[in-house]
Amino acid sequence: MSAAPAPPQRPSVRVTVAQLEVSDDHTANREVVEDAFQTASRASADLLVLPEYASGFDPRGVGSEHAEPLDGPFVTMLRTRAAATGVAVLAGTTLPADGDDPRAVNAVVAVDGTGTLVGAYRKVHLYDAFGQRESDRLAPGPSDAPPLVLEVGGLTFGVLTCYDLRFPESARRLVDAGAQVLVVPAAWAAGELKAMHWRTLAIARAIENTAAVVAVGQAGRGVTGRSLVVAPDGIVGLEMDTAPQVRTVDLDGAALLRVREQNPSLANRRYTVVPVV
Repeated sequence: MSAAPAPPQRPSVRVTVAQLEVSDDHTANREVVEDAFQTASRASADLLVLPEYASGFDPRGVGSEHAEPLDGPFVTMLRTRAAATGVAVLAGTTLPADGDDPRAVNAVVAVDGTGTLVGAYRKVHLYDAFGQRESDRLAPGPSDAPPLVLEVGGLTFGVLTCYDLRFPESARRLVDAGAQVLVVPAAWAAGELKAMHWRTLAIARAIENTAAVVAVGQAGRGVTGRSLVVAPDGIVGLEMDTAPQVRTVDLDGAALLRVREQNPSLANRRYTVVPVV
């Protein structure tokens, strides 16, 4: 009897991009995320990416009223669904601040396909810009904390959040930690020129780092949506409008290596990134 043919090879990693509309109802949000897991599983995805504040959101501002600990209902659900489906997940959430600080922490958690919590990135750059004061409600993460990276299917994903996209050194620090794909969960505020900034910065971070970028925005009131996936040569392979939607794309690790061979800008650079503490 002849051996069964080998399954066809596909690109390195399949990623489901979930541009969700998030409310202040945490129970309802968990149900929406569970539906996104089902979609990702049906698509045979390796990784699901959710937006910033996926556990709970208020366009007027998010603070301690939305905070849940890492062993709370939202992260526990992520771990349970990841273990059940084999789909890893990167998701924005809100954590309690340390000590006596009454504020909360804007964070992205990484859970692998076994349901193991790999780590949490606490947002360093708070959105104190464009008339907003995120630091009134949120405490920043430590700038010298180790970068959060997650290996999925042979590619290394590095995590930054929303306003971090405006700081190229944040992306470069992740690349120095081995990231080949930059993941940006966001609730990018709507407003004049904001959608243009979002798209332009995502493409710039891809080109300058010869890294793919998966920028996942929230849909709904007060935010921009318009999630996009950018190849390391700057070509936009997926781009959404403002409506809630879930789409799946393949990221080709071999193509990424070819771009880095053709454009060795990372090897040619002459400056390093040092955190300010």
